[in-house]
Amino acid sequence: MATTRSLPQRLVHDWLPVAVVLLAVLIAWYVAAWGLNAQGAIERVLDEEAGYTQMELFEATMTMERPLMPAPHQVAMDFYESLTEWPIDSPRNLIYHVIVTGQSTLLGFAMGTALGLVLSVLIVHSRTLDKALLPWIVASQTVPVLAIAPIVLVILGSLGFAGTAPKAVIAMYLCFFPVTVAMVQGLRSPQKIETEMMHTYAASRWQSLWLLRLPAALPFLFPALRVGVAAGLVGAMVAELPTGAQAGLGARLLTGSYYGQTTQIWSALVMSALLGLALTGIVAGVERLVLRSRGGV
Repeated sequence: MATTRSLPQRLVHDWLPVAVVLLAVLIAWYVAAWGLNAQGAIERVLDEEAGYTQMELFEATMTMERPLMPAPHQVAMDFYESLTEWPIDSPRNLIYHVIVTGQSTLLGFAMGTALGLVLSVLIVHSRTLDKALLPWIVASQTVPVLAIAPIVLVILGSLGFAGTAPKAVIAMYLCFFPVTVAMVQGLRSPQKIETEMMHTYAASRWQSLWLLRLPAALPFLFPALRVGVAAGLVGAMVAELPTGAQAGLGARLLTGSYYGQTTQIWSALVMSALLGLALTGIVAGVERLVLRSRGGV
């Protein structure tokens, strides 16, 4: 008989491994910051002729302006100041950039999901399209997004599309592939006896799709959506780089690299990671609700 864990036991079981890994990452981060910033601290902060102790060197590496690698507390302070000392509509506030990048990501995710669903249905129901489309879909992902992004942006710009739309197309380019591949596998997952039973009931292709194939494909769809929304975020940020955009997390990274603001770069990276976790968490929550309503585990 299974024993029920108490709340403290569940917290320890679920969060202790995460806390241990996080602690190890922070320790490694501080050690890396100390090692990488030491030479710069000696040259720019400390008096090498007068001498210095290792503690003074450590303190100098942890408080440098424009360090080669900022310490975690410096990133946290820049992150906090960005959120609290500037209004949301200011380019200095990270939330402002999150909203811009999030719009492109969600639009591209919706477009990529729709495209992936349509392609997967066509591939499953047509052997000709299976042989004609699927190899090209796989081959499309061998082209680096950094190479294709400027081409797409120039073409769409010449057609009068600017702002969110070109970035959403790049996000869609990365989103549709995992959805297509997973849904092809999911739509083909029903067993032969199940498809023959649908034929016995004289069900049409669309009835079989709606009543049998799509429900069977749901466990394949949602993991692909989690991958797709994270890939879409990467695509939206990459699309902001070649345009010289003034808003968005990608633009924040670019301006930080232009002016040597490494702390700004790292705080933008942390925010993009949090945004990615939030988006994948939302998809995971929707997955639980849908599968639970259908009696899935």
